[in-house]
Amino acid sequence: MNIVSFLRSVVLIFLLVFVVSAIVSYLYSLIAHGTGVIDWDSAFRFGLIFGISLPLAARIEGKK
Repeated sequence: MNIVSFLRSVVLIFLLVFVVSAIVSYLYSLIAHGTGVIDWDSAFRFGLIFGISLPLAARIEGKK
């Protein structure tokens, strides 16, 4: 896995996790509290953590 494909997977996973996390936080806020508020901080944080860690784990696993 070269650096271009690694960065591409980081960006793809970040966007996917960010969007899903934002939707889930919106739905939770709407159902549990009655207000449709998106928790942008948590969505960005989850996207960043999973966007870096999942491709990195796949790259380390591929080298074994």
